[in-house]
Amino acid sequence: MKSVIPLINRSYGKGVQKYLDEFAKLLPEENIVPASSIPIAERTQCDIAIVANPDPNDVAAFTKLKWVHSLNAGVERLISELDIPKLQIVRLVDPTLTDAMAEAVLAWTLYLHREMPSYASQQQRKLWRSLPYIPAHERKVGILGLGELGQASAKRLTANGFNVLGWSRKIKQLSEVSSYSGEQGLQSILEQSQILVCLLPLTKETDSLLDKQTLSRLPKDASIINFSRGAVINTIDLVDQLDKEHLKHAVLDVFDEEPLSKESNLWAHSNITVLPHISGPTQAQSASRIIAQNIRHYRQTGEIPGTVDKLLGY
Repeated sequence: MKSVIPLINRSYGKGVQKYLDEFAKLLPEENIVPASSIPIAERTQCDIAIVANPDPNDVAAFTKLKWVHSLNAGVERLISELDIPKLQIVRLVDPTLTDAMAEAVLAWTLYLHREMPSYASQQQRKLWRSLPYIPAHERKVGILGLGELGQASAKRLTANGFNVLGWSRKIKQLSEVSSYSGEQGLQSILEQSQILVCLLPLTKETDSLLDKQTLSRLPKDASIINFSRGAVINTIDLVDQLDKEHLKHAVLDVFDEEPLSKESNLWAHSNITVLPHISGPTQAQSASRIIAQNIRHYRQTGEIPGTVDKLLGY
């Protein structure tokens, strides 16, 4: 008899069906179905769930769960909402997503490095003027967060000639990357970074990490790319630094509330590029394959894949 694994999501649509179709092919020995289709009497038989932005009450209804596998790389919402002490959380670690994020970091770093926002502004004003060129090796790019995404992004940037600095909770030894940690290290990397890329997980320590005080430490005319979580940057302070012309431009792919409200002033700000959370998209085929491998390994060995440290927040 097949084991039943609920897929728990706040909304059910075509996106969820893609995963169900993939799981049916990859894990024919399991019965992975929407949580709502599982009778209440059978929910105590489930020890695994696959989750994507789940309602905590829907997860709590499956009282015998040992662990849940997230369909996303970010898990801060799961940690804050799933108040179930013994429940283990496994986040998605997908090389395809990692590669897509590194590609996006390179693309938008080049966008800022080669003065694309300035040339777009000049075009609107019909202004024909070349701006000074700075070689990539003279451009210091700081990366906040050197996990899987940060390390892959750092490698992509160094391969393209950029002078890369990285900051993380612990010093990381990466080829051609100057590594920093701690409060003093944060101050040092901020003071040097002409382009700052944020790839930090959202935790108690990183919430509003980039505020008036820290943003002011960046060099004049520095730019920011935020591909982590909106709350890592204090938006009011960021806009203030842009308006004062201390900072030059911000590429924002994540926001405190998503989708970004049509009433938000960020849309029209001349020194902000708004993206609809597309820097590191989850691909159904690759994500399903990795989750299927993890579930099959668990069935065969009883070993839960690497789980999230709830105290650290990732």
